[in-house]
Amino acid sequence: MPGAGCSHREDEFTLPARAESVAEARRLTRDRLDGWEVHRDIRDTAVLVVSELFTNAVVHTGSESVACRMRRERGAGNGEPPRVLHIEVCGRPGPPGRDPDGAPGTRLPGEEHGRGLLLVEAVSCAWGIRDGHRGGWSVWARLPLTAEGDRG
Repeated sequence: MPGAGCSHREDEFTLPARAESVAEARRLTRDRLDGWEVHRDIRDTAVLVVSELFTNAVVHTGSESVACRMRRERGAGNGEPPRVLHIEVCGRPGPPGRDPDGAPGTRLPGEEHGRGLLLVEAVSCAWGIRDGHRGGWSVWARLPLTAEGDRG
């Protein structure tokens, strides 16, 4: 059965909090998930989620860099599928007083601006925002992995 006995997979990358880093985040996500042999439909959805969350971090925060973590895990129950792809994007604040590119102010990732988080909610089985240490934060999403969608 595809996906049976699947080894634990986890990866992380960090990029500068700049608009041009969003395309690199999409490429890195696609490459990592191709290497894990994740079905292309799920991979493409994951690339979309990373793109939205990464863009959110670049546009709405004063982060100096943005980290993206992906891991395959068992669902947490509560109606989640038995296997999920967990994606987490973390803003990493710069030194105190840093004003990123003259931005007028830092907004929290959950503040309404565009519709990126609505899109993330629509394609995820679960998602959320949590405060991190040193004023950072993270936004996470879980995508269902089925036997057909998780070949690795």
